[in-house]
Amino acid sequence: MFDSLSTKLENAFKKIRGKGVLTEKDIALTMKEVRMALLEADVNFKVAKEFCERLGEKAIGEEVLQSLTPDQQIIKLVHEELIETMGSESSELNLRVAPPAVLMLVGLQGSGKTTTVGKLGRYLREDLKKKALLVPADVYRPAAIEQLKTVGRQLSLDVFESSADQDPVDIAKQAEEYAQSHGFDVMILDTAGRLQIDQELMKELQEISDEVQPHEILLVADAMTGQEAVNVAKGFDEALEIDGLILTKLDGDARGGAALSMKSISGKPIKFIGVGEKLDALEVFHPDRMASRILGMGDVLSLIEKASKEVDLEESLALQKKMKKNEFTFEDFLGQLNMMKKMGSISSLASMVPGMGKMMKQIDNEEADREMKRIEAIILSMTLEERRKPGVINGSRRKRIAAGSGTKVQDVNRLLKQFTEMRKMMKKVSKMGMGGLSKLLGGGGGLGGMGGPFR
Repeated sequence: MFDSLSTKLENAFKKIRGKGVLTEKDIALTMKEVRMALLEADVNFKVAKEFCERLGEKAIGEEVLQSLTPDQQIIKLVHEELIETMGSESSELNLRVAPPAVLMLVGLQGSGKTTTVGKLGRYLREDLKKKALLVPADVYRPAAIEQLKTVGRQLSLDVFESSADQDPVDIAKQAEEYAQSHGFDVMILDTAGRLQIDQELMKELQEISDEVQPHEILLVADAMTGQEAVNVAKGFDEALEIDGLILTKLDGDARGGAALSMKSISGKPIKFIGVGEKLDALEVFHPDRMASRILGMGDVLSLIEKASKEVDLEESLALQKKMKKNEFTFEDFLGQLNMMKKMGSISSLASMVPGMGKMMKQIDNEEADREMKRIEAIILSMTLEERRKPGVINGSRRKRIAAGSGTKVQDVNRLLKQFTEMRKMMKKVSKMGMGGLSKLLGGGGGLGGMGGPFR
C-alpha cells in the first residue's frame, strides 16, 4: 500500500538527513522533490501544488531553520500536511437516527460495490453491534442479486428477497418497510452500476434516493484507478450529493493518488478503505494513521485493534506461561499461524510496525505467504502426539510427515531445528520482558536473525 509514494518521499528526505542547518535553498529543493513524489503517485496537480506551497511556508519558519534536527521537523510537517489533506480525522457513519438507518452504496461496475455491502454489514454487526439488512437492488448486472445472497450466507447476514424482474425503487421501498417491521438497525442498499456515468443510471439512483431518503449515500470507488476515481466522485456528488467515500483495493494501490486527492477535490470524507479480498478486509479510514504508514512510521493502533479482535486474553496468558516453561508446542504454533492469517497478510501487518515496512520491501510477500502455508502443511501432517511432543519425531516419522505435506525431509528437519531454537528464544524473551526483547533485537540477534525454513 503506497509503496511507491513512501519510497519517493524517503528519497526526498535522505538529501537533508543529518544536516545540522537547513538553508532556504535546501528547503526549496526538498519541496520540489516532495512535489514530484506526489505527482508521480498520481496525486491531483492542484492538490500537490497547494500541499507543497503550504508546506514550504511552514518549513521556512524559524522553528525548522533553527532546529537541531531540521530533517525531523520537515518530516513532522509533511506528516501533518498529509493528515490535513486526507481529512484531519476519521468520519463516522450517521447512525444516530430512528432505525432503520438507510445506507445507499453507489458506484461504477467493477469497483467492488456488492462485496463492500457485505463487508460493511459485517463491520456494523461486529464493531458497532448493529443488526444489518443487505438489500440487492441491482437488477441489471447478471447474478448481482445472487452474488449478494452468497456474500450474506458467508457472513451470516440477512439479505432481503428481491428478483431481477422488480423495479429497483420498489425493492428499496419494500426493503425499508421490512427492515422497520423486523427490528433492523441499518439497511444497506446495493444499487446498479455502469461502466461509466450516464444520465439513465443517475436518474434511477435519484429516484431511489427520493423514495427512501437515505441517511448516508456512500460512493464505492476503486483506488487503483487514481485520478479517474476522483472524477467519478465529482460526477456522483453533482448528481446525488454523496456523504462519503469507500475506497476499495487500497492494498493493491502502490501510488496512493486517489486517497490523497479525494478529500481535497470532492470535499467528501473517506469513511472506509477496502484492504483485501477477504470479507473482513474493511477498515475505518484514519487519516493520521494512514499518514504514519506512508512515512514508514507504522500504525500500531490499528495493529492493536486487529490483535484485540483475534486474541483471547486467557489463552494469551496461558501461552505466556507455557513459553516460560519451554512447553510451547507445534499445536500452539499452529494456533498462532491461524491467528495471523485472520489478521491479514504478512506485508499488511508488517506495514503497521514502525520500521518493518522498509524491511518487508526486500522480501517477496507471495513467497512469505507460501512459506507459511508449507509450514502449516508440515504441522498438519504430524500426529497429535508429534505436535505436542516434537522430541518423538524420529527418522521414519520425518519421512512420513514430508510425504504427507508434499515437502522434503530436509524441509521437515529445518523446521524442527528452527522450532527448537525458537522455543529457546521464547523462553529467554518471556523471562526478560519487553526491555530485554529490545536489547536482544538491538544487538542483532534473536528473532530478526531467524530465516524461514525454506530459505
